[in-house]
Amino acid sequence: MTDADRDRGRKLARLRRGFCPGKTLLLRAIADLDPNEGVVCLNGRDRSTISGPEWRRLVGYVPAEPGWWANTVGEHFSEWKAAVVFVRDLGFPEEAKAWPITRLSTGERLRLALIRALMVRPKVLLLDEPTAALDPASVAAVESLIAVRVRAGLAVLWVTHDAEQAKRIAQRLLVVESAHVREEVPEWLATSP
Repeated sequence: MTDADRDRGRKLARLRRGFCPGKTLLLRAIADLDPNEGVVCLNGRDRSTISGPEWRRLVGYVPAEPGWWANTVGEHFSEWKAAVVFVRDLGFPEEAKAWPITRLSTGERLRLALIRALMVRPKVLLLDEPTAALDPASVAAVESLIAVRVRAGLAVLWVTHDAEQAKRIAQRLLVVESAHVREEVPEWLATSP
């Protein structure tokens, strides 16, 4: 995702905008949705010692293209009243509960999938380009909501191709390149207060 040799010493970590295999596979492996090798731990507990349903409650995953299996928005939420706070934070009216899924834009589906994931109260949230199809106001709302949840203790692994967004949201930068993950410390992270 980054041209590391060319960008060393620069303030901006440049993320390639093209296809880079591995990011989604990594998130799906951490979420335990696909067969994989390796060790993933949460609070010192190996994933293999935790049942699949419990792991998926602890580790939420919002894919780039979330699934919708019922006809209306409200049918995807067990507690709509509890979701309303998030619904409003992300720019939806309370009446969105009755909206047919078929009327939703891609951006609306992404924001509602994020709400759905947050309602489970995971310890870790894996986000696969959650703002890729959003307008600037919606991007700001999502970033703000996630920042509040992070301050409350949520850990987030957020995949983005937007270098400016990475600067706004990241405390650490991991780069997936040629099927390898490495940590990068761009100047903007190293010099942040």
